[in-house]
Amino acid sequence: MTVPMALLALLDEGPTHGFDLKRRYDALLGHERELKYGQVYSTLQRLERDGLADGVGIEAGGGADRKVYAITTHGVTELDHWLATPEPASGRPAELFTRVVLALVSGRPADQVLDAHRRAYLDRMRALTARRHAGDVVDRLAGDYEIAHLEADLRWIELASVRLKDIAAQVRAAGAKGDPHE
Repeated sequence: MTVPMALLALLDEGPTHGFDLKRRYDALLGHERELKYGQVYSTLQRLERDGLADGVGIEAGGGADRKVYAITTHGVTELDHWLATPEPASGRPAELFTRVVLALVSGRPADQVLDAHRRAYLDRMRALTARRHAGDVVDRLAGDYEIAHLEADLRWIELASVRLKDIAAQVRAAGAKGDPHE
């Protein structure tokens, strides 16, 4: 999820200032990583520069006056396009896959890499499951999403564990020949 698109979506609700955008973002999406004020304002400047948002006024605040931003027609079009376009699959192996292969190449125990990740993923799933009952519907949905990804990663870990001897043999052969697909 990109911060610029999040700010555009929040601006689509109506004109507001950076302080309020940060507060709304953090409440909805910043569960484990809140935005910094500098990131909000630099993103708003880029959105304005790119014609996706406009400064539409000044609002008196508790301290300094606050610039109020609104989404532009071009910003609405970009937001609609971004929301309608599926996120492409990367096509690249995940880092865990790379770690397993490199452990095998370097003669280190890949099963320990898999076991460490399995433990970490299970711990994370337990924490997410425990938090589900305390959070609101947005928190639960975010937790469900992460749990589904962790479950998929755990299935891959089990598959890799079963195939580890065959994978190790192929990696060793590829290292000797220089081509893993010969």
